[in-house]
Amino acid sequence: MNPLSFVAFFTIGELGMMAALALGYSGGPSALWRELLTAKPALFWLMLGGFVWVIGDLFQQYAAKYVGISRGIPLSNSNQLWGLLWGLFVFGELQGRGSSVYAQVIGGSLLMAAGAGAIALSTVGGKEHTRWHKAAEREGQRYSVDANYVQAGLEGKFRNDVESEHGRNWLDWVLVVLATAAFVALAVPARAPQMALNGNALAALCAVMFIFLAVCGVALWKITRFN
Repeated sequence: MNPLSFVAFFTIGELGMMAALALGYSGGPSALWRELLTAKPALFWLMLGGFVWVIGDLFQQYAAKYVGISRGIPLSNSNQLWGLLWGLFVFGELQGRGSSVYAQVIGGSLLMAAGAGAIALSTVGGKEHTRWHKAAEREGQRYSVDANYVQAGLEGKFRNDVESEHGRNWLDWVLVVLATAAFVALAVPARAPQMALNGNALAALCAVMFIFLAVCGVALWKITRFN
C-alpha cells in the first residue's frame, strides 16, 4: 500500500470511529455539543496535544516509506512507552495502586519494548526486497509517477533531475489560515488545568524528548533532506 494512502485511510478511519463513539456515548449531537461547550476551556490543550501527535505522524510517514509499513508502524507505536513515563513520573497516575498493577503495566510495556527491539533488529531478505520493488513499480504505474523518481525514493536519494517544482496554491494557504484560526479561537477561552505535576520529572522528560527530536531530525535530514 502507498504510505500516503495508508496515512489517509488511518486518519479518516480514526476520526470517523472516534466521532461515532462520542456521539454514541454522549447521547447524540446535541448532548455532545453541550459537553464540548462545557469543556471549552480545556479544548485548546487537547488540540495542542493533537498537534504534537501530528508531528510524530510526519516522522511515521518516513518510517512507512523507508522501512515498510509492517515494521514502521509497530516501531512508531512504541510511543506508548513515553506515555507510560509521563503517566508514572509526571502525573503520578498509579500512586496508591497495588504492586500487581505496577507489575502488569510495567511488564506489558517491557514486553512491547522487546517486540519493538526484535522488529528493529530484524533483517530483510532478498525476496522481500524484490516484492517491495515490484509493489513500488506497480504503484508508480498506477499513479503515473516517473520510474526514476520511484527508484530514487526506494534508495532514499534526492533526485533534482526528476523532482518537479510545485508551489503553494491558494487552497494550501486557506487550510493554513483556517487551522491557525481554530487554534487561536480555542486559545482565547483556554484556562490552565488544575493538576498536580512533578516539575522535575516534567523538565527531565521534555529535555530527553527534545534531544531525541534533534538527533533523529538531523539524521533524517542527512539521509532524506526531508523529501
